[in-house]
Amino acid sequence: MGVNMGIVFTWPAFTINLFQSQNTTLNRPMTDLEISFFSGMSSIGALVATPTAGFLLDKLGRKNCSIFNSTGLALVWVILTFSRQVEWVLVAVLLSGISSSIFLVASVYISEICQDSIRGTMTATNMVAYGLGMLVSYLLGGTLDYASTIYVGLGVSVAGVLALLLLKESPIHLMSKGFEKEAMQSIAYYRRLDIDSKEILDEISNMKRALNPDLDGDTSPEEEKLKPDVKPAEKLSFWQFVRKSRSSRRAFVINLVVMLAAIFQGLIVIQMYAEPLFMEALPSASPSFCSVMLAVAMAVAGIVAAFLTDIAGRRPLMIYASLGTGISCMVLGTQLQFHWGPTWITAVFMYVYPVMYTCGAGTVPFVLIAELFLPEVKSIFSMVLIESIWVCNFVILFIFNPLLKTVGWGPVFYIFATLSFLSALYSFIFLPETKGLTVEAIQGLFAKKRKPRNSA
Repeated sequence: MGVNMGIVFTWPAFTINLFQSQNTTLNRPMTDLEISFFSGMSSIGALVATPTAGFLLDKLGRKNCSIFNSTGLALVWVILTFSRQVEWVLVAVLLSGISSSIFLVASVYISEICQDSIRGTMTATNMVAYGLGMLVSYLLGGTLDYASTIYVGLGVSVAGVLALLLLKESPIHLMSKGFEKEAMQSIAYYRRLDIDSKEILDEISNMKRALNPDLDGDTSPEEEKLKPDVKPAEKLSFWQFVRKSRSSRRAFVINLVVMLAAIFQGLIVIQMYAEPLFMEALPSASPSFCSVMLAVAMAVAGIVAAFLTDIAGRRPLMIYASLGTGISCMVLGTQLQFHWGPTWITAVFMYVYPVMYTCGAGTVPFVLIAELFLPEVKSIFSMVLIESIWVCNFVILFIFNPLLKTVGWGPVFYIFATLSFLSALYSFIFLPETKGLTVEAIQGLFAKKRKPRNSA
């Protein structure tokens, strides 16, 4: 799913110039207004679709939502295959944004089918797959013609839909609907265990506690385990649950602040304006080659970050990587404004910056989305957080061009550096370590009024 989404979202980056030229593969060249829609239509689609995805996750289930959205991505390539009309291309880009809610679905789905000990790594693989999709898309755009690129994208999408048909529904979703036997079968499928094994019975017991939490925070997870039976709690609406659960409210606020701070560290700008930035910073190098190498660097960093989330932990990774991002932005800003050093310094930090970002702000907030929330609020809280990403991306890209023309690249990187340092500070003060913890243990960290800080 992540690979397909990476391919779809990066595809417009190397077709903009083609679609504007007189040699366009479309029925006519796109106008400047149509190019603006072409660049931003996916974000509009995502803004519209993500709230719906949060509700459909609970109504249709994780697997069915994944299939539904993956089919939408496949339909994007079908439209591009059979139509060369500008209007239909814009419709396809809008549909790609609508189907991008698969990002939310995939994170929730993955977090619920894997063990707590590898949850961080497995959730982060969604970002790794997205980075690999970006790399594949850049390579396709640089080596194949337009039609061949479309056919490859269609093939990848169809293969993704077929692969999803082989999976089973998330056990936590099945338990929330009262299908305990099916939940046990799902766990057995993903763990490769016998359905009557003790590990599966323990998993089911943990899920029952997660679905019937102690909202007052007076009972520890250890005390909960000593209870012979877990009686179903009173069924609360979403808003009743949020009002009663202090831990859920704190987890949401902290995750939201970390997410917003991460987005405003600015990598979306580098991704969208990679070629003009490379032309400014490294005029002697090929912008296309530099952009491909940027995708390679981010893909490798994503793989490293996926492993580090369960080795170093979420909190240290966010703190130190944000500090590294801030330092990189300060070096780039001063270098682009004052040209105090040789061009190789610019080249090095043009890659250090996205690598540090990917290891911290580009990975950790998405892992937190998947693991901080109880099942009763996970879908809606996750939806709101993903929606905030699209809103922030739109705001950043909307104000970026006027800001760049007013102050230049140097001060822009100073802004990114400041926000990166603030991200590190906030994470140091407020973000607890959640590595390897169950969801009820994580709630215990947020239930207390003051949390002892873990070592970074």
